[in-house]
Amino acid sequence: MITRVKICGLTRPEDVICAVENGAGFLGFIVECPSKRRISVAEASGLAQYSGDTPRVAVTVNPYDELIDRILAEMKPDFIQLHGDESPARAAEIAKRCKIIKALGIASDADMKIAETYAGVADFILYDAKPPKDDAVRGGHGVAIDWDIIARAPTPKTFAVAGGLTPDNVALAVSATRASIVDVSSGVEVSAGVKDHSKITAFMDAVHNG
Repeated sequence: MITRVKICGLTRPEDVICAVENGAGFLGFIVECPSKRRISVAEASGLAQYSGDTPRVAVTVNPYDELIDRILAEMKPDFIQLHGDESPARAAEIAKRCKIIKALGIASDADMKIAETYAGVADFILYDAKPPKDDAVRGGHGVAIDWDIIARAPTPKTFAVAGGLTPDNVALAVSATRASIVDVSSGVEVSAGVKDHSKITAFMDAVHNG
């Protein structure tokens, strides 16, 4: 199994280039939603020019139709990631227009059951750690997920795992969950939105070489 890496929360051209050169499988841009790594549609469109052939992901939270229109027209992402409270029905509406990733906070077996309701709607599901209570920011907290919850649940063939991943623990996460994709943001940063290139290299090496 080859595990792909999604590097998320990209805000600078040099970090996009570093991610691409290190073999990232996906590039994540947090577009106009609550986050320290938030960028505009125009900024995401500008950064996308450095992506080469690497799939681009516009990360959104409860996006309204006008925002989706702008993202698709200007940024032309390969995926839109839904990281909010989007229902399966809402996700299905958006999936008619583009490929989607549905992110879901996981803290229990019941949460995994909820995630199953998006099977067949999203192109793949991203299992993430639940954010602190009442926090509008849905990801990038560096909070680790309980990998055993994922390991003991039925999972689709393709899925992603996020939440507190670093160069030091990602190999264990892959081994425990058999994730086909891992998603990292804060674990390869100097500060929010500023990536540490040596950590990106170390993260990719840990994923591919254990």
